[in-house]
Amino acid sequence: LMRTNNTDQNETNIPNFAALNTSIVNEEEQLVKKLLVKELLANETMQELEKNYLIDIAKRKNNRTIIKLLEDIPTRLHN
Repeated sequence: LMRTNNTDQNETNIPNFAALNTSIVNEEEQLVKKLLVKELLANETMQELEKNYLIDIAKRKNNRTIIKLLEDIPTRLHN
């Protein structure tokens, strides 16, 4: 897979992350799913810290579906 952009792999897509945050708070499961796919297409993985942050929000909402979606995401470790 060739990359046309030279963005650093550890860079967060802020607009997408903010949208994910909002969709989890609003419990919009389909939107969460769509945004996660977008995130993974862009980066293949998510930072552990971001993933845990989003899972915390989903847990506060007690939304099992969203928690499961988030837990299934591959993460990358900082080196």
